[in-house]
Amino acid sequence: MEEQEELRLKVNARERQRMHDLNSALDALRQVMPYAHSPSVKKLSKMATLLLARNYIVMLTRTLNEVRAMLAESY
Repeated sequence: MEEQEELRLKVNARERQRMHDLNSALDALRQVMPYAHSPSVKKLSKMATLLLARNYIVMLTRTLNEVRAMLAESY
């Protein structure tokens, strides 16, 4: 019984660390996302952060492709 309890404690500790690491990564992502950082804007949820990041990457990719096309046309 003691071994099971010790194993459970280790598993719980790993899960807490995993969640801490995930939350830290999401906080770092939120810091570079272009949304208002004013005090009136509450912290984005995990899902909102990921969706915003995905949409931002898609927008940047489209913009980059448009710029490349414009440059190709000018040469």
